[in-house]
Amino acid sequence: MDHGLRASDADRQRAVSALERHTAEGRLTLDEFTERVDRVLAARTHVELAAIVRDLPAESTVDHAAAARQLAIAFLLALLALVVVGVAVAIWR
Repeated sequence: MDHGLRASDADRQRAVSALERHTAEGRLTLDEFTERVDRVLAARTHVELAAIVRDLPAESTVDHAAAARQLAIAFLLALLALVVVGVAVAIWR
């Protein structure tokens, strides 16, 4: 990609989403997040966007299907635990 190309609204939104994830992971303070989002929204080119996130680690590619499966398994295990506790309480009454 030619970094001198103009950035689209979708490019800016992806940069904001990345900043949100980095903030959630504790890499940025809320003040830093706010300042960088302002810069992202004012950015006109890919070079400007790249400069805003240059000091942050590249995001790993996440297998969303695997993450969804893990979340579903965790939810089912929690539900099973609630059922077992509910049955045990009902029996001991």
